Amino acid sequence: MRAPTRWQRRFFATWPVAAAALGGLLLLIYTSVATTSRKAEEIYAQLDQLNSHHRDVESTLRRLRSDVHLSGIYIRDYLLDTDREEAPEYRQRLTELRQNHADNVERLRGLLRRDAAPRVDVLEKRLDEYWQAFEPLFEWSVYEKIMRSGRFLRLEVLPRREAVLDITKDIEQLNNANLGAQRAEVARRLVAFRQDHDRRLWRTLLLGFLVAFVAVVRLRMLERRSEKQRLQAEQAGSEMRLLSQQLVAAQEEERKKLTRELHDHVGQMLTALRMEIGRADRARGPSDLQLAQPIAEAKRLLDTILRSVRDLVMGLRPSMLDDFGLQPALEWHVRDFQRRFVIPVDLTLDGDLDTLPDQYRTCIYRIVQEALTNCARHAHAKNVDVAVRFAGNTLDLTVSDDGIGIERGRARGMGLLGIEERVRELHGTLDVRPRQPRGTALHVTMPVTVPLEEAPLARAAG
Repeated sequence: MRAPTRWQRRFFATWPVAAAALGGLLLLIYTSVATTSRKAEEIYAQLDQLNSHHRDVESTLRRLRSDVHLSGIYIRDYLLDTDREEAPEYRQRLTELRQNHADNVERLRGLLRRDAAPRVDVLEKRLDEYWQAFEPLFEWSVYEKIMRSGRFLRLEVLPRREAVLDITKDIEQLNNANLGAQRAEVARRLVAFRQDHDRRLWRTLLLGFLVAFVAVVRLRMLERRSEKQRLQAEQAGSEMRLLSQQLVAAQEEERKKLTRELHDHVGQMLTALRMEIGRADRARGPSDLQLAQPIAEAKRLLDTILRSVRDLVMGLRPSMLDDFGLQPALEWHVRDFQRRFVIPVDLTLDGDLDTLPDQYRTCIYRIVQEALTNCARHAHAKNVDVAVRFAGNTLDLTVSDDGIGIERGRARGMGLLGIEERVRELHGTLDVRPRQPRGTALHVTMPVTVPLEEAPLARAAG
């Protein structure tokens, strides 16, 4: 199957689709909210304008009525007042009221719609007639005030005042009717606004549902792919661990065979060769002095080869681990380590270690071997403590040093990885952490879940 191209990977990637969908959803939400807010503000402004306009008209009409009633009171007081000296003052007050009426009429003309102009014209005409009726009063004598005031008020003032008030009521009714019509228009716009808001809401919800559906489907696909890859990774890890365990087992078996070959064949042959050289040295005569030095050099070289083979055998797999058990093997290895690196090692062994199965003995020996090597090569330790304890069904191993220490999170080398693989094979746990005030502590815990073996016969016999 051909691998997907770069363009195909981009096209089927999740983040562009999610970004576009979420961006569209956010844009739609913003547009809906902005449009809804703008229309709500327009409706609110229109309602406020209607209410303000209605209040202005009512206020103007109220001032008109108030001035009409006030003018009637002034006329009554003037007719009842027999002092002619107060006439200019009353006339001044009425003039001011008439000017107020004119201003209010002009204000009404600006506030009301064009269809109310005829009513405003009638109001203006009635007010002019009303005020013109007062002009002759200021020429009356006291006698005329007393004799004609009642008839004048009843026949001239009151009818004209009622006519003016009727016109104001008519205008008020027209204003109320206009207000009702405009409120009905606002209500219609409000209904349209709600319908439009509902449509936008449903569109937003539909798009949100679509985005959520696509996201869920895509996440489900990614989860399945991730789960599949996780299972593949776990299977690959299991296969790698199995391969590693088989490799370690094969390596240990090869070391055991090679150790036996070197010990049983090469070692015996070298020992026999040394015996032959010794016999040749004893058989040479006094006259063969020139052979003494070569024979001595051959013995020295042969002893060096024997020590090298012995060290190689012990490094690969000491035979005493199989013949005598774990404790003697660890004691020999610690002595050899101290001899080679001149680093003191405190070895503590607790429990019957020789009853452990072979895989546990081999694991503990290899861990101690690798840990001591790390202490010498990398930690530059001055002192090392090794403690092996076996109690119940738990085997504990601790190797601690006073070297330069190890940083947390630092990548582990091949030695530690090998130790970790051996421990995992036996279902144990490995913990490597810095030691206070300095140094490193390696701790291994393994459960012993297989039947314990009897002590080796050679060990029992000793």
